[in-house]
Amino acid sequence: MTAGESSGSVVRRMLLGSQLRRLRESRGITREAAGYSIRASESKISRMELGRVSFKSRDVEDLLTLYGVTDEVERVALLSLAKEANLAGWWHSYSDVLPGWFQTYVGLEGAASLIRVYEVQFVNGLLQTEAYAHAVVARGMKGASKADIERRVALRLERQKLLVSERAPRFHCVLDEAALRRPYGDREVMRGQIQHLIDISERPNVTLQVMPFSFGGHSGESGAFTMLRFPESDLSDVVYVEQLTGALYLDKPEEVGQYERVVGELQSDSPNPADSRDLLRGLLQLT
Repeated sequence: MTAGESSGSVVRRMLLGSQLRRLRESRGITREAAGYSIRASESKISRMELGRVSFKSRDVEDLLTLYGVTDEVERVALLSLAKEANLAGWWHSYSDVLPGWFQTYVGLEGAASLIRVYEVQFVNGLLQTEAYAHAVVARGMKGASKADIERRVALRLERQKLLVSERAPRFHCVLDEAALRRPYGDREVMRGQIQHLIDISERPNVTLQVMPFSFGGHSGESGAFTMLRFPESDLSDVVYVEQLTGALYLDKPEEVGQYERVVGELQSDSPNPADSRDLLRGLLQLT
C-alpha cells in the first residue's frame, strides 16, 4: 500500500461521514436517534460524521436504511467507500510511538493539497533535519528509550517525503524568529537546520517566511497551528491545534474563518520569501 492510498483512506472517511450527515439532516433525524438505531451513542455518530473513526459495514447499512436510501447503486457506492475508508495507513506501523490523536493528523496531512502552518516553538516537523528532529524528540520524550526516540524520528522523516513526492502539496510556513533562535542540539545542528531551511525554501511548492522579532506583536498570539485544504470540493478546510495530551480538529466555517484571517495577516506582515532567506542567512552567520 502506498502512502497516497493510505492517506486517501482518511479522506474517504471524511467524505463518507459528510454524506451520512447530509442524509441524516435531510430526513430530520437527530444524532441520538441515529445512534440508537445502530446501538451506539450520539457522540459515536458525531465522530463517524467527522470521519474520526472507522466504519462497520453493518452500521453503514443500517444508517442508510434509516435515512431512506433504497437505491442499490447508491448503497453499494457508499458501502464501498466505507470499505476503502478502513484501510490502515502506513503510519500505523509506528503506533507504538504515535499517539492515537496524531494518527488522524498524519492521514490528513498526506491527503492535503495545501498545508499552511505557523510555528513559534521550533521548526515545523516537515522541515526538520534528522539531527534537529532527534534533538526535538529527545527533549520532548524525556525518559523514553533510545529505540523509541529513533522510531519517532524515523516517522518524522517518513512524513517529510510528502514534500518531494510527485503529488506534493503546496506548503506555506511562517516561522516565528523565536523558533530559529531557540537552540535544539549543538551549534552544528542549528547551522545544519538553518541551511536546510534556506535550501528547501527554494522548492517550487514550498513558501517559507520568517516573522522577525523586530515586527513586534502580531496576529499569531494564540500559538502554533496548521491549516489543511483538500482537493475534494466536498471537504472543508481543517485547522489542527496540538495540545499537550491531545489535539483539536476544527472545521466549522466560523472557526476556520478566524484562522484564515490570522494566517493571511501573518503572511502579509512577514518579510517575503526572498527577504526571509536573507534573514536566515544572517542567522546562519551568527550561529
